[in-house]
Amino acid sequence: MIGISILLAISWALLYLTERKSILALGIVPIRRRLQQFGIGFLLTSLLCISVQFLEVTLKSTEWHLNKEVDTVLILRMSFWDLKSVITEELIFRGAILYILIRKLGTLKGMWISSIAFGIYHWFSFGILGSIIPMIVVFVGTGLMGYAWALSFSKTKSIAMPIGLHFGWNFTFNTVFSNGPLGNGILFSESNNIISDWFSLIGLWVVPIIVLLFVKIVIPQNN
Repeated sequence: MIGISILLAISWALLYLTERKSILALGIVPIRRRLQQFGIGFLLTSLLCISVQFLEVTLKSTEWHLNKEVDTVLILRMSFWDLKSVITEELIFRGAILYILIRKLGTLKGMWISSIAFGIYHWFSFGILGSIIPMIVVFVGTGLMGYAWALSFSKTKSIAMPIGLHFGWNFTFNTVFSNGPLGNGILFSESNNIISDWFSLIGLWVVPIIVLLFVKIVIPQNN
């Protein structure tokens, strides 16, 4: 939480120094509307993640198993880790800097810069720097997702929906289906069947395209 507090302070300072705005410029209020936007984002990406996971299980002919060691403390600990990482990344990539970029350079250029930076960032977070093909795949996928989330920021004038979209995927992927660095969460699967690595493109490329289309078509522009 210290890191998030520092990022909030830096964001506030950047907004004030460049635009004479407070942290409220990131669309924190009105609370009810922001919670609705968060919920819509969370529901969309969590459902997409569930769909991808069950498609993978079908192709592998496996079954999900409930983690017998799961309890409230474990779920809260893993969820809190997911939320902290999401808020940290959103404050960096869809926070004050994106707001300023949009104001100074225009919406399209601002979103492109944000999404490119998000794609490059994942070369380091995924530990694939130097592996050309994985770098291309990850850059396109995470860049597309970053663009979709940046578009949601631009259309809603708030960081709430990007956080919801991001948290919905990470929570479901990591805490529910145990794919994160914290080990087994609520469910886990075991299989000896190997499916093609190209299947990962569904999660990396197809899902971001669906999210982008949803945001572009369904989410209204907030003026």
